[in-house]
Amino acid sequence: MRIVEKHKVMDDMGMKRALTRIAHEIIEKNKGVENVVIIGIRRRGGPLADRLGEIIRNIEGVDIPVGILDITLYRDDLTTLGPNPQVHRTEVNFNINDKVIVLVDDVLYTGRTVRAALDALIDIGRPRSIQLAVLVDRGHRELPIKADYIGKNTPTSKSEIITVKVEEIDGKDEVLIEEKLNE
Repeated sequence: MRIVEKHKVMDDMGMKRALTRIAHEIIEKNKGVENVVIIGIRRRGGPLADRLGEIIRNIEGVDIPVGILDITLYRDDLTTLGPNPQVHRTEVNFNINDKVIVLVDDVLYTGRTVRAALDALIDIGRPRSIQLAVLVDRGHRELPIKADYIGKNTPTSKSEIITVKVEEIDGKDEVLIEEKLNE
């Protein structure tokens, strides 16, 4: 099987504009950022969460807590990841009780990653509410989960893949639609 790029959905400026819009929407919906914390789902949700925190800091002049959540042990496909799945640290070094959590992920697809993240957050504390921010919503939900903030809705077929690249991990910012080709 070979994966080929079909279309670039967002370049670095498109990602920056989407995150800036999401930051403004978070501020507006919550009437400011008092009691708001941002937690990114580990891997690419982490850098996106950091960026949202920085954008909000520049807009509101307030530092809000930003953390990273590892959901490995909460996944419903843990047994398919191999005999020794890679577990990383959750870095939520602040109290989430009675806070409004903005949970950040790169792509919303089936909803299973978000379900795992919700379970992980509830094990940490009892937030007032949890809001979901995603850079890309590609559809094909298997669970009743909906994002509160979406950078871009990008309908896809099940044979397509959304690949999000972030500077901090991949050396550049872009969102691609790729396709699996059976050869």
